Amino acid sequence: MTLAELKQHFITELQTIYNKEETESIFFIYLEDKLNLKFDLSHEIEFTSEISSDLKQLIAGQPIQHITGKAFFYNDFFFVNENTLIPRPETEELIELIRNDYFQSQDLSIIDLGTGSGCIPISLAKLFPKAKISALDISEKALKIATLNAKKLNVDIEFFQKDLLEDILINKTFDVIISNPPYIRNLEKEDMHQNVLNFEPHLALFVENDDALIFYERVIEFAKNHLKPSGTIYCEINQYLGEETKVLFKKRYKNVTIYKDISGNDRMIKATNS
Repeated sequence: MTLAELKQHFITELQTIYNKEETESIFFIYLEDKLNLKFDLSHEIEFTSEISSDLKQLIAGQPIQHITGKAFFYNDFFFVNENTLIPRPETEELIELIRNDYFQSQDLSIIDLGTGSGCIPISLAKLFPKAKISALDISEKALKIATLNAKKLNVDIEFFQKDLLEDILINKTFDVIISNPPYIRNLEKEDMHQNVLNFEPHLALFVENDDALIFYERVIEFAKNHLKPSGTIYCEINQYLGEETKVLFKKRYKNVTIYKDISGNDRMIKATNS
């Protein structure tokens, strides 16, 4: 079949779970990242058993990034699997916020709390090549992927397996503490796509309805011993809990600012005493 016919086949098979725009995006990602092909209407391709199997997984809701084994984030491809969150474009905006604040800085010390695939500290390491960067995560399997990504992209990150909900003592202080922690309340699950609910790690996504800010409390607790006096905290936040999150940070920090993402939702918070 031609690639044009394969594209139409994808649209037909996936139309019950994705709209046409989403399906076309999935098809082009599959074409380039899995088949290593550029789209040419008349290019002939064999409809192999592997393509058939991949399409069945997509119909079942498997994210395209799990089928290709990689996700594009901030100019690079990162290995991902079922043990890591798929990096989101909104998180790139968090990287940009730090880049804009520290573009003249050199010898920074940075730590990422809850690193997953490592996309945040690795992207920062490439932006700030002289920085000393650390990252932690509770999941050993996620840290294996993060370590692979750091090696592939040739950056030096010090990884720790730690639980943010427990007391953490690392013999270092940092200019920047950054975190994209679990922040989606269980009550918000019904609004989420099944490919997220069924295939991405709930440990990295969800919090209890009555304790939705628990990880931000732990970030603040960690910062008591590990943030330099002139340092800054940056976090991605739940768009529905922006003001509540700001009130929490204002209890300890003089300057707290919420930033909206490209869609106009409360998405990032920055806190500092300097």
